[in-house]
Amino acid sequence: MTGGSLGLRTGSYGSLQSINSVVVGGGGLLQPKSLVSLRKNSTKMLSSSREKERSLPYIWCRYLGRRKVSMLLLVAFALLVFVLGSFVVNKESTSPNVDQRTGTLGMVPYVNGAPSNPEASSILGRKDKQKDEHYSVVNGLKGGDGNRFLVPASEGATVLPFNHPCSNFTFPPPPPPTLRRIGPRPCPVCYLPVDQAIASMPISPSASPVLHNLTYVHDENPIKSEPHGGSDFGGYPSLKQRNDSFDIKESMTVHCGFVKGRKPGHLTGFDFDEADLAELQQFHDIIVASAIFGNYDIMQQPRNISEEAKKNIPFYMFIDEETEAYMKNKSILDSSKRVGLWRIVVIHNVPYSDARRNGKVPKLLLHRIFPNVRYSIWIDGKLQLVVDPYQLLERFLWRQNANFAISRHYRRFDVFVEAEANKAAGKYDNSSIDEQVDFYKKEGLTPYSEAKLPLTSDVPEGCVLIKEHIPITNLFTCLWFNEVDRFTSRDQLSFAIVRDKIMAKVDWSINMFLDCERRNFVIQAYHRDLLEQMPPPVAAVTQLPPALPNINTRGRTPGKRIPRHGRDKRSGSRRHRKVAAGNRDSNSF
Repeated sequence: MTGGSLGLRTGSYGSLQSINSVVVGGGGLLQPKSLVSLRKNSTKMLSSSREKERSLPYIWCRYLGRRKVSMLLLVAFALLVFVLGSFVVNKESTSPNVDQRTGTLGMVPYVNGAPSNPEASSILGRKDKQKDEHYSVVNGLKGGDGNRFLVPASEGATVLPFNHPCSNFTFPPPPPPTLRRIGPRPCPVCYLPVDQAIASMPISPSASPVLHNLTYVHDENPIKSEPHGGSDFGGYPSLKQRNDSFDIKESMTVHCGFVKGRKPGHLTGFDFDEADLAELQQFHDIIVASAIFGNYDIMQQPRNISEEAKKNIPFYMFIDEETEAYMKNKSILDSSKRVGLWRIVVIHNVPYSDARRNGKVPKLLLHRIFPNVRYSIWIDGKLQLVVDPYQLLERFLWRQNANFAISRHYRRFDVFVEAEANKAAGKYDNSSIDEQVDFYKKEGLTPYSEAKLPLTSDVPEGCVLIKEHIPITNLFTCLWFNEVDRFTSRDQLSFAIVRDKIMAKVDWSINMFLDCERRNFVIQAYHRDLLEQMPPPVAAVTQLPPALPNINTRGRTPGKRIPRHGRDKRSGSRRHRKVAAGNRDSNSF
């Protein structure tokens, strides 16, 4: 052996520095001392390599194969990601979202994705804290935990008895504020059982502050005398008449739609059939009402309705002739005028060309259509009611000592922000929205601020109205309708001005509950035009896997085993059995 050959061999185990110490300059022979040292180093390296081969990873690679080890590592990593993701999603799904946790008011309102009026967030955060503390005192709840959100009660709420089923109800802990917002969602609501809710119904009507006798303007020939809006259906009240209607007295006469004809629904515009007109005059403790105009929505059937409610509470659906024709062509509506729980009432001579404006008539003027009803629940046509009406009235009116309830908007609470959002979304022409907001500005409407406490919002989510029919609430919806008739049909813009003007005169308030609570008892569907634009669902088709071909790559007879040796024989036999099993399965299909 030459020194050069020995140096090259040991170079596979030693370092370049070791090799340089072995070779004597000029390619000379190795010295004996250096050779002994080299052999020792070589022996140590060989032993260390054997120890490495005996290590656990090497055993895994030897007996499982590198591919299987890689697959195990991938599975373990995927499992870890799944567990962490489930933990985060579970914390989000079991708690109300950030908007709801803060009462939908501790958030900065957004217009076109940009924050607006950042000071409002801190102001409203303090406001909700004061409201929650008030609720804790009134209802005797053991709050204390700053991470738990308590539903604020309306002013004048009754103290719940100690044994009341909902006396200790609280929301679950909210998610950490750093988690991403996942959109508006339902939150828990404590309802009484139906029999207990029925037993909670007040025997006598609530007192109407100041106003005791309310009558309505009748004018067979309404004439427009001022530039602002109005209609032949609602009349053309002057600005003086409008201002006088906010001066609350014991007896009042105001514009409230149906200005023509001897009674609502008879030659007034928005006319009913004679049979329907007679039925609508009957007495009911409670009614549920909705409407579809312009064939705009798909009728939603209520669910979870008790037998007691089905027996005693009528469900009325108002439709126009266009919607009636569609339902008859689809064999949905027949001569019985019933579709599921809904009793269909067809409207003739609708007063407006805009279907949305026609929908405001039954929404805001139910007390005129049903003069002998105590309580009404209005839901928009796109909503499905999934909680019993008795339970809703107990939860949002009777338990709160309220006579009008509506949910706040899930994000916006300022009229000016709402107006900008309506313009950005193309809900109405921008000039009309600007004209309405400018008019309210001149009347003294200001952005929502701390000064409006304990009012929780200026913007409602107006698709659900829960109302006791007494003079003061009837006046409120009359004047609200007059604003919709005079300006835009976007009733969210006119809600606050009417409410504030009435509250400035009398001791009266509205229960504005959380939007997440509304989402607990109604399910929102898409409008018909959006549903028709959606592609039809694709049916799931199960495709059989194709049969694996028998490919003879080596020119041998199919099925003939190829002898192998040692480790290759074992792995090859396993592979052969898998392929053969796959062929058998494919052939069985």
